[in-house]
Amino acid sequence: MKKNVKEIVIYQAKNGQIEFRGDFDRDTVWGSLKQISELFGRDKSVVSRHITNIFKSRELEPDSVVAKIATVQKEGEREVIREIDYYNLDIILSVGYRVDSKQATQFRIWATKTLKQHLLEGYTINKKRIAENHEKFIQAVSDVKALLPTGNVVHAQDVLELVEAFANTWISLDAYDTQNFPENGATKKAVTFTADELTQALHEFKQELLVRKHATDIFGQERSEDAVHGIVGNVFQSFGSQDLYPTVEEKASHLLYFMVKNHPFVDGNKRSGAFAFIWFLRKAGLLRASLTPEALTALTLLVAESKPKDKEKMIGLMLLLLQKNMNQS
Repeated sequence: MKKNVKEIVIYQAKNGQIEFRGDFDRDTVWGSLKQISELFGRDKSVVSRHITNIFKSRELEPDSVVAKIATVQKEGEREVIREIDYYNLDIILSVGYRVDSKQATQFRIWATKTLKQHLLEGYTINKKRIAENHEKFIQAVSDVKALLPTGNVVHAQDVLELVEAFANTWISLDAYDTQNFPENGATKKAVTFTADELTQALHEFKQELLVRKHATDIFGQERSEDAVHGIVGNVFQSFGSQDLYPTVEEKASHLLYFMVKNHPFVDGNKRSGAFAFIWFLRKAGLLRASLTPEALTALTLLVAESKPKDKEKMIGLMLLLLQKNMNQS
């Protein structure tokens, strides 16, 4: 097997933990005989003998753990590219358990402690990596908190749910700072509803809240006649034969925004807006479990407290959330 990878650096921390620096494969890491011998403080011949015994005992199969990697070597005054055997992490760990040296002993102490923790507690923690990412995590939470409204009770869990909704990278928060949001959704399909359908759905929603004693009679009462009709008309407005908001995601985002910001009801605008948002996504077949109630709560509050000049930013944030929501399904 041949692989092309950049040079990596393997070394041992003071506690015996093997650490890697450089460009390495996502699933494993490759080290040369020279690197492994330096890692555990033994001659290459000793390490090579252990590797031979590992293969003889069928502990590991050469085809899956050895790779031919093109490596630049200095030979006199010239640089020569030669293919050298590199061994993956499985081999490195196996050698660490066989070699007799101070470094190998430190490694085994660390590895045994780590394995014991995993078996007894069901997990292991890389504290150094957590520390490296801690600052970014705290900054991410702070950024979301800064966006949340003042004077409203927002639980920390709601904030974390919104952060989690933008999981994998912090691109959403960077996008907020740079205003590098998606401008369009991805789902172009005919999903329509009438204002009467939405009004009926909101009425049923109100009845359920009344039964639970979570609302009063003024909940969902329109401030002016046909207020909901006006919002639905805005969501589905078109010029010529082209929809102003051509994708389902854009329609859903604007529906939430208009329902919350236009204050069509005497009471319950935020809850009605969040309900309409979810109702439409479900109707379009785009509702995913990863869009949690807590994330929806935080998002709705962001919209409610946002300034009118930030409308496009709020729409972009919702489009980004829906985009990630789709990718996580």
